[in-house]
Amino acid sequence: MMIASGATVKALQAALPLDALENRILLCHALQLTRVGLITQSERIVTPDEAQALSALVARRQHGEPIAYIVGRREFFGLDFAVNDAVLIPRPDTELIVELALERLPQQGRVLDMGTGSGAIAVALAHTRPDAHVTALDVSAAALDVARANAASNNATVHFLESDWFSALQNERFDLIVSNPPYIAAGDTHLSQGDLRFEPAGALTDHADGLAALRTIIQGSQAHLHQHAWLLLEHGYDQAAAVRDLLAAAGYTDVQSWRDLAGIERTTGGRST
Repeated sequence: MMIASGATVKALQAALPLDALENRILLCHALQLTRVGLITQSERIVTPDEAQALSALVARRQHGEPIAYIVGRREFFGLDFAVNDAVLIPRPDTELIVELALERLPQQGRVLDMGTGSGAIAVALAHTRPDAHVTALDVSAAALDVARANAASNNATVHFLESDWFSALQNERFDLIVSNPPYIAAGDTHLSQGDLRFEPAGALTDHADGLAALRTIIQGSQAHLHQHAWLLLEHGYDQAAAVRDLLAAAGYTDVQSWRDLAGIERTTGGRST
């Protein structure tokens, strides 16, 4: 869609071909306006340069590119996160694991976020609990660059580590380990649909049965947790029972799953022995 200059902000908001929320987000981004500005400047005439920029943004969205990548931002746990195609887009479902972690993190506790991506979980924990000692690791240097920037912009103190799971941890132990690892099975049709087409495949799928990364974390975490400390894992909508079985087989106690706002068992955890 080519947008002609000379239209008002109000007219464009009604004319754009996306849904109302996406129209508003892209208008705010292209015109550098706040939501209030869309109202107070509704009769402002859009310049040719603004019309061209907006046309390009709309075309990207019509091609299927996620809004978060187009504008480079996504809110998570009340905080503003920068995102790009090196990291997954933070999703509201993942706020559950942050809430569960906050309930289980002792004062001045040490927490590890494995496969941090954009840093959403780690930064949310560090921002909410500045007394905690938060470590976050990822195998992707590009993801860690994004995560470091997000920690800085949200005034959160996080120690970042480039590591293939436990490889760089040495003998460190923690009071809590959390992770939202790749858990989509290779060949799953969801990988070729919607936003997932644009997100980094290595952060979505384990290129196996969907449980490979979860197995690695479960099997390795006992050596890095203090006694009776929690391991909390986000997983797929149909994986809760399998993850509970893996935790029980590895000797974890108090194994249980928690449901997200949609009623789906989204996070499962247990305590080390």
